[in-house]
Amino acid sequence: MTVAVLNAVLRPLIESRLPGWVDARWYATKQEAFDLAPQAEIGWFDFFRRDDMAAAIDAAQGMKWLNSIFAGVEAFPLGLLAERGVVLTNGAGINAVPIAEYVLMLMLAHAKDYRAVMRAQERREWLKDSPGKRELWGSRALILGYGAIGQEIDRRLAPFGVEVSKVRRSPAPGVLTGDEWRARLGEFDWVIVAVPATAETEGLLGAAEIAALKSNAVVVNVARGSVIDQAALTAALAEGRIGGALLDVTTPEPLPESDPLWGLENTHVTMHLSGRAQELSNQRSADRFIENLARYHRGEPLEPVVDYALGY
Repeated sequence: MTVAVLNAVLRPLIESRLPGWVDARWYATKQEAFDLAPQAEIGWFDFFRRDDMAAAIDAAQGMKWLNSIFAGVEAFPLGLLAERGVVLTNGAGINAVPIAEYVLMLMLAHAKDYRAVMRAQERREWLKDSPGKRELWGSRALILGYGAIGQEIDRRLAPFGVEVSKVRRSPAPGVLTGDEWRARLGEFDWVIVAVPATAETEGLLGAAEIAALKSNAVVVNVARGSVIDQAALTAALAEGRIGGALLDVTTPEPLPESDPLWGLENTHVTMHLSGRAQELSNQRSADRFIENLARYHRGEPLEPVVDYALGY
């Protein structure tokens, strides 16, 4: 029997589908997870606090496969997992659809200044004109990070007549690589950030890149706050040097009440909700886990596997 230590939240979605060779042991609290971890050959430990994640993984010394619903893996002790030879499968792509929908919603809300419309409704004021007249049709967008999320965003922008350029680390037809995109920053109306958080992407949009944007350009960030120089972005927004920012992620999180981003009229802060604006995340994760169990039993490669050298 193979011992799998799993979160009891997922039990209704998984238990009846587990093959006979799996001995599932369920935890409902952090302490139960820590106590069960030494028994795990397969573990599914998802905690929001880094120290809790590290404690569970440290205790699971016999673990061979660690599964996670999280797409970003910066909270995991990747060095320790690599040293132990543990295979880590993450949630890459699980929330790509809702995040892409969220990006489209943010862009439309900004273009039509829907926030002003809602405020008018709260005042019971009948507006005589639309506060926002910007159209997505004919605009140009740059997607930084053309993985599962970036590709879903691209699919949704196409019917709206947005011309999309995309950037990814690995070469592919029609994709910008390396620093090619930096020289073209001044061409785009929308700069959408969907890269993984790694040492390589930290500060990817710095002061120089922000200074190169068009005066009406809008930055959309659904990656991590660390990918953008937030101080430089805040200054550009406050001084009206760029058109706006639609930020689902910030540094730090939660964003302090005193942070000036909250009060900028050209900025939307949406509290890291894009991946949570859905109802099927746990179901998708459970389905993927069951599929991977079959692969694991057959000795086949699991999907998707985190590359420890790349950090995603």
